[in-house]
Amino acid sequence: QRNFAEFTTEDCWALGFNKANLLCSSCDQLGKFNLDAIRDHCKECCHQDETATTEKKYARAVLEVCTCKFGAYPQIQAFIKSHRPLQFPNLQIKYVRGLDPIIKLYDKDGTLQETVAIEKWNTDSVEEFLNTHLMPKDDDYLTTNMV
Repeated sequence: QRNFAEFTTEDCWALGFNKANLLCSSCDQLGKFNLDAIRDHCKECCHQDETATTEKKYARAVLEVCTCKFGAYPQIQAFIKSHRPLQFPNLQIKYVRGLDPIIKLYDKDGTLQETVAIEKWNTDSVEEFLNTHLMPKDDDYLTTNMV
């Protein structure tokens, strides 16, 4: 259970935590190193470890990366340049200068809910993650957009 007010990605970065890939189980280990003083802040910046049986679904996702990083992340480049993103009409590819690859997940109101670091993922992992966490597109858009 989380009883904390969750910090923004920027707040966490200022505190020395990378919210995109900090697991709450890591925060629980801080006591072993006499670092209980930063445990509460850590808990406000972490993601629950993947033990939930029901996966949360999001209305929209944005994959952000710098094209300058494609050499370091050829699998992410391969995903972006392939047909795979076309399967996800609620996925946006956004090029951000200097950024390592991340996926931002938004609710139906456009509020950022989660940021996930994907630099170690391959093309199949990205596709599987999006299939699991993105809501399927509404079929009724076909009828509302008919000419």
